Amino acid sequence: MKVKDLLQLLDLGSSVAEFDDALEKYFVETPTMRILVEDKADIIAGDKGTGKTALYRILSKRYAGIPELNNVEVLAGFNPTGNPVFQRLTEGDALEEGQYVTIWKAYVLALVGNWILQIYESDYTGRMHELQDLLRKTGLLSADDSPGTIFAQLVNLYRRITTPKAAEVSMTITPHGIPLVVPRVEFEEPKLAEREEAIVRHDEALGLLNQVLDDVGVSAWVVLDRLDEAFQGFPAAEVPALRALLRAYLDLAAFPRVRLKLFLRKDLFRRLIEGGFVNLTHVNARKVEIVWDEEDLRHLLGKRIAENRPFLDAMGVGDKDYEEMFDLLFPPKVDPAEHKPTAWNWMMARIRDGNDIKPPRNLIDLVKKAQEAQLRRENRSESEYNGPPIIHPESIRRGLAALSAERVNDTLLAEAGEHTALIERFRGGKAEHSEESVAQVLGVDLGQAREAIKVLREIGFLEVVGTSYKVPMLYRQGLGITQGKAHAPGEAVPAPTDDDD
Repeated sequence: MKVKDLLQLLDLGSSVAEFDDALEKYFVETPTMRILVEDKADIIAGDKGTGKTALYRILSKRYAGIPELNNVEVLAGFNPTGNPVFQRLTEGDALEEGQYVTIWKAYVLALVGNWILQIYESDYTGRMHELQDLLRKTGLLSADDSPGTIFAQLVNLYRRITTPKAAEVSMTITPHGIPLVVPRVEFEEPKLAEREEAIVRHDEALGLLNQVLDDVGVSAWVVLDRLDEAFQGFPAAEVPALRALLRAYLDLAAFPRVRLKLFLRKDLFRRLIEGGFVNLTHVNARKVEIVWDEEDLRHLLGKRIAENRPFLDAMGVGDKDYEEMFDLLFPPKVDPAEHKPTAWNWMMARIRDGNDIKPPRNLIDLVKKAQEAQLRRENRSESEYNGPPIIHPESIRRGLAALSAERVNDTLLAEAGEHTALIERFRGGKAEHSEESVAQVLGVDLGQAREAIKVLREIGFLEVVGTSYKVPMLYRQGLGITQGKAHAPGEAVPAPTDDDD
C-alpha cells in the first residue's frame, strides 16, 4: 500500500474542542474531570489549549447520565461559538467593580429564573409566580432563555437606566441590588413627572430563586467559559468585570441550589488577584488547575490514533495499547545521533512553553502538521509502505516550524497585550540571554531589563536555565530566533552549542 493512502486514512480530529465533532470519542478523563463531577471545585484554571472547553463540552453532554450529578442541571452561561456574549460589557465606559457585581448577579438570576419558568411553563408553584413577577418588574423576564438573549436584554436594560431621557430622574447601578423602576406618574402639568426608584436586594432575589429550585429538588450549575475572549483589547473593563465575577461567585455560595462554574486561563486568574483579593483563600479552596503529564499526552494521542480502525487495518495492526500507537507513526529518533533524544522526548521539549506547560493542543497540532508535511512529500514522490514509521524526521521538523509560526501568532503575540513590543525586539536574535543582553535587546537599563524579564517569564516567553534565560524552542522558529548565546557589549562571542537537545 502507498504511504500516501495510509496518511489519508488517518484522522486525528481537531485540536480545538469547539470544532471537534468526535471529541467524545477522543476525550481522556483526567483527574480534573473527576474533581469537577464530584463537585469539589468551581473554578477550573488552565492555560490555553489545555482543555477547558473540552471539559465543559463533555460535562454538558454527559451530566444527565452521571450518578453524582443526579438532580443537577448544567446550564451554559455563554455562547460556545461566535463573539462571546460578555463583549457587550466592553461597550461604553467601564463601570465600577460593585456595579459589575450587580450585573453578574442579575444575569444569574435572569438566566436560571427564565430557564426554570420555561421548564414548568404554566404549572407554577406559588414561589414560581413570585419569581415571574419579580423578573417582570425588573425587566428581566424573557421568552427566550438563551445566554445571548438574556445578557443582551440585561445590558440594554441597564444602559437605558443609566442614560435616561432629560425629562426623567437619573438613576445608576448600585452594588446592593437590581434596579426596580416603577412607571412614572403623570400630573396635571405635562412636563411634571415623578418616578419612584427602588432596588430589589440581591439576597432577596437570589433567595427566592434558591427556594424555587429547592421546591422542585433541582440544582443549577451555570458554566461560564471564554471569559478571556470577552474582554480582549479592553483592559479597563476586563479586570474590574472579572474581579466582580469572582466576588459574585463568593456571594452565591449562600444559595446552594445556584452554583457558578468558572473556566479561566491561569494567567488571567493571576491578573485578577494581583494586589490582593478579599477571601482569596475561599476562592483557592474551590479552584483546581488542569495539568497534563507526559503519560496523559501519550494516552490522548494513542486514543486518537486507535479510533482510526480503517487506518490500523490497512497497516495490518491489531489491538495495541494506546501508548504503543506513537511508534506506528514516528521513528525512534528525529536526529539519529546516539546522544540525541527519542522522538517522543524531542516533541515534548518542543511543545512546551517557558512555564513548562505542554498543552495537548500543541501535541495534536504538531502531529497533524507533520502528517501534512509527509503527505506533501508523498504527493511529490510516492513511496510504498514497508512498515512503520510512516512519518519521516524531516516532516516532523517541518511540522514544528509550522507549529511555531502558528503559536507565536495565535497564542504568544495574540495574548501578550501591551507586552507584544518586548517580544518583537527578540525577533531574529539568539535564544539564550543574560540580564545584560536582555537590556541591550530592549534598549533599557539593567533595572528595567529585570522587570521585563519578570513579565516575559510569566507569559512563558523566557525560562531560567542555569544562570541564563532562554526562549523556549516552541517559539524560536516562528520568531526567527536561532540557537546560541546573545552577548552584551564587552562580552566575548560564545561558540555555538547543541545543548538544547
